[in-house]
Amino acid sequence: MLAIAGTAICTPALAQNTAKLNGANTTWILVATVLVLFMTLPGLALFYGGLVRSKNFLSVLMHCFAVACLMSVMWLVCVYSLAFGDGGAANSWIGGFGKSFLAGVGADTLSGDIPETVFFMFQMTFAIITPALMLGAFVERIKFSAVLVFCAVWIIVVYAPVAHWVWGGGWLSGPNWLTGSGVMDFAGGLVVHVTAGVSALVAALMIKPRRGFPTDVSPPHSPGLTMIGASMLWVGWFGFNAGSALAANGGAGMAMTVTHISAATGSLVWMVIEWRKYGKPSLVGIVTGMVAGLASITPASGYVGPSGALIIGLVGGVVCYWVTSSMKLKWKIDDSLDVFAVHGVGGMIGIVLTAVLATGQFGGRGLGEGVSVGTQLWTQIAGILVTLIWAAVISYIILKVIEKTMGLRVSPEDETEGLDITAHGERGYHM
Repeated sequence: MLAIAGTAICTPALAQNTAKLNGANTTWILVATVLVLFMTLPGLALFYGGLVRSKNFLSVLMHCFAVACLMSVMWLVCVYSLAFGDGGAANSWIGGFGKSFLAGVGADTLSGDIPETVFFMFQMTFAIITPALMLGAFVERIKFSAVLVFCAVWIIVVYAPVAHWVWGGGWLSGPNWLTGSGVMDFAGGLVVHVTAGVSALVAALMIKPRRGFPTDVSPPHSPGLTMIGASMLWVGWFGFNAGSALAANGGAGMAMTVTHISAATGSLVWMVIEWRKYGKPSLVGIVTGMVAGLASITPASGYVGPSGALIIGLVGGVVCYWVTSSMKLKWKIDDSLDVFAVHGVGGMIGIVLTAVLATGQFGGRGLGEGVSVGTQLWTQIAGILVTLIWAAVISYIILKVIEKTMGLRVSPEDETEGLDITAHGERGYHM
């Protein structure tokens, strides 16, 4: 029952119940909401911004900020309701529109033992950062209008259904014809990292590489800004993972602990690999390893113990490093800021390893009653496959329509000049 209980903690019943408001839990989720928003603004914006060329720095900040605003409005209009509302006969697949514009939700309406407005805001921050993660795959060459349209449609037809399947009481949250038990995804291995990573890869392939890739692409213009943004991501991730307990309790404390351990381990692993391979450890490398460790621990953070976190950070660092190098050097795919290699692959690693490391032998909370490691492992893999296929196919369709109607890519002249001045009429630096 622990695995099922863990899922319930992550996604409380949305129907009204007899629970009373818990002030401590409410306070913690308010703080966690701020931390998760802090991950995108300014954390992810600076992390990505430092990695691009100086002539595209402001465009990356603009993309992150505009997407955060757009997703906030979309979440209110219908996406929250589709993800966490009652879908009636179709509830296994999608929620309905009953909570669009927060209909029926007042200041005193509870979701579990916290105000539903707080739960709404907390989940909104997840819906903000997920499409924002994708931006790193196609920076420096995509039309700003295409970014907005793609993210607006994507959040409805990719993110909302998957969030409902896993967290909103949908078909992946419990036993069904495909899985022997419910998927264990505490804070977004499938819902956030696999959806964003796979969709980002599809977008990178369709938009095609930057001019000069892979031999003539400038290095990051400001590794220092990238490190500052990465540090903000690390701090904000405590709200991301520990906040997903939706309670101020020991589960949140353990989720925070394992999150930190995995991040630190992933950082060190990446640093050592680079050091041995190139003779010098890089700042960009160590912070990328941190993100790989964080992405990998996310789905497991509510289920594993410290030993499990060490293993996940180690595996995540090694595998994500290999995929990152292979995509650019072997496969010649310009996933510019390694979204698929770090987030997509990291999320998949965490989902798979949860089935093993959540067991008592590794200090985890245990699997569901009567659920074997093999059964849970198949469930986790099935969840990855379903999410991967859904995100890839739907993203391809959205991008193909945009390509045929308004276009995806800026002109060669605009790409050469830089998107800061050509798309937004500003420069990040005046020198």
